[in-house]
Amino acid sequence: MSWQPNMSRTTLYVPGDRPDRFDKALASGADAIICDLEDAVAEDSKALARQAVAEWLRANSGAACWVRVNNRPDLLSTDAALVRSLVADGVSFCGVVLPKATPAACETDFGGCGVMALIESAAGVIHINQIASQAAVVQVALGEEDLAADLGMQPSVDAPEMWAIRTAAVVASAAAGLQAPVGPVFTNLEDEAGLAATSHTLRRQGFGGRAVIHPKQVNAVHLAFTPTSAEIAKAQATLEAFAAAAEANSGVAVVDGRFIDAAVVRWAKAVLARVPVER
Repeated sequence: MSWQPNMSRTTLYVPGDRPDRFDKALASGADAIICDLEDAVAEDSKALARQAVAEWLRANSGAACWVRVNNRPDLLSTDAALVRSLVADGVSFCGVVLPKATPAACETDFGGCGVMALIESAAGVIHINQIASQAAVVQVALGEEDLAADLGMQPSVDAPEMWAIRTAAVVASAAAGLQAPVGPVFTNLEDEAGLAATSHTLRRQGFGGRAVIHPKQVNAVHLAFTPTSAEIAKAQATLEAFAAAAEANSGVAVVDGRFIDAAVVRWAKAVLARVPVER
């Protein structure tokens, strides 16, 4: 199965100063990877990470890869310059992940790259609708670890404390016509049941996928965000029934006793849009 620009169930973080892991991360089965210049990289390794990521992207143009930059006054301009140089040289990649996103930071010149705005501060939450409507922003993501720290929260495993903010991210994304947002990482690598359960919760809440921090998390997240065969069959039957009704000059149909209208058709199309396709 292959990654599609409008369907990324998993985005796998990989430290930018570990170029030995880039190819492995890309081959892990994740739909996309995030080469990280920020939290995963120590201060004295930032320059090394920047160089390693640039060299790898130049050698792997077109890879399903995002670059997470540093959103700090002393580093953002340098990271942005690197991104602009890649774009100017025709290197193709997914775009930029902007941590601790704010409306002003989203206006940074990244050479026309799409921006995944990572909401992980109170300021980001307050301005989430403005952030989602920025011209460069193509997707919103939640960083709940940093966000919880900023808000003084101690979320439980399923994080109901964060649900209002999650809904805000989903609503802002839909209102701005963006892809469904990216859900937060699950930091307990040994809790497979928790990973699966929280991934299903995120899908029901309107997220399109989530970020992961280890290749072992990929399969469980894919299962949660990939429609089941029963869901696919139901969606196909819905579209067929509605098409037949339209041919009969009717705007509604009934499938298995359920009233089908345009809203249900949108649901069916959304389900089928999440089905991975063969490369």
